[in-house]
Amino acid sequence: MDLSTQTMHVSSGAGDFDWPISSARRGFVTPRGSYGVQRLEAMHYSHKYHNSPMPHSIFFRGGYAIHGSYATGSLGAPASHGCIRLAPANAALLYQIVRSEGARISITGSPVSNTRYARAEQRHHNRAAQIAARRMQAGAALGYAPRYAPSFDDWVHQPSAFAHPGAMDYDPSAD
Repeated sequence: MDLSTQTMHVSSGAGDFDWPISSARRGFVTPRGSYGVQRLEAMHYSHKYHNSPMPHSIFFRGGYAIHGSYATGSLGAPASHGCIRLAPANAALLYQIVRSEGARISITGSPVSNTRYARAEQRHHNRAAQIAARRMQAGAALGYAPRYAPSFDDWVHQPSAFAHPGAMDYDPSAD
């Protein structure tokens, strides 16, 4: 595997293959080096990451594995917590090759910088959080706002201007 190009090259009796991978995203590590296969699991569920499915897992160092991922849109870029992710069909084929032929796993290269991706993702999450917070505030406040207030902002800034004696007699079933 080459972390610089986010690709895996496989040479086997079944042929040679080059596949896109996803390795560790920013803040996580995919270990570099040469490893033997420790164990194979047709379907593993991550105990560490919310029982996430890891189909066709090939464990090579402790909890690190090469496995299939349903997040195929992320392949070719760092996205994992440290494992090597493959498209499900490629992981299934690799699993069968390793089961029948064995393997030596070699991980080289320097992880690609995904700072720009991480910043864009963080900006998106911050914006989404701000919108969600406003909606929650507005939703809670609108539950008490009179129906005849011209806008939420008008009511928030001058609630007494829209109060009237019958406001407490509001019947929601009348809407």
